[in-house]
Amino acid sequence: MRLQAENLACNRGGRDVFAGLNFAIEAGEALLVTGRNGAGKSSLLRLIAGLVRASAGRLAFSGGAPDAPIGEQAHYLGHQDAVKPSLSVAENLRFWINFLGGGKAASASLEAVGLAPLASLPAAYLSAGQRRRLSIARLIAVARPLWLLDEPTTALDAAAQATLADLMRAHLAGGGLIVAAAHGPIGLERARELKLGPP
Repeated sequence: MRLQAENLACNRGGRDVFAGLNFAIEAGEALLVTGRNGAGKSSLLRLIAGLVRASAGRLAFSGGAPDAPIGEQAHYLGHQDAVKPSLSVAENLRFWINFLGGGKAASASLEAVGLAPLASLPAAYLSAGQRRRLSIARLIAVARPLWLLDEPTTALDAAAQATLADLMRAHLAGGGLIVAAAHGPIGLERARELKLGPP
């Protein structure tokens, strides 16, 4: 598999966020997108996910499902954790498993992120870090080759950050790809860096 961008540009609200962006990553590789606030890190991830249109250039994903758009072959973990407060922790995850087309049992994914003891608890009672871990459980509950992670360690304590790093390394070892936006290290020592310029 390969994700490639050629002369990619993004315009938001009449302002060029970035332009002339080129990169390529292969199966088993991670790309760490860095840069100042407003440099376009989140916009790039949203563009790859199909949530924002490119104003110029080309983005291609080869080696996956030939007829599916990139966004349908990717998990996008943004700033907001998509959690319904009135549903239990397990119900939230089961919703995503059903919505995304099936996958592992919710219990196994919750166990992997340390939330199995809270499976029946309403999500409204979760801390910010626990909500983040519930969102991370979605990444492993339904297999998708491309992970798009926007500040994935936000609200996570040291133990949860180590768990996430292990999950990311396992995803890469299985031939997956990761594009992550971050201001600092996220536990992927071999990740290549793409630094976006100032806004």
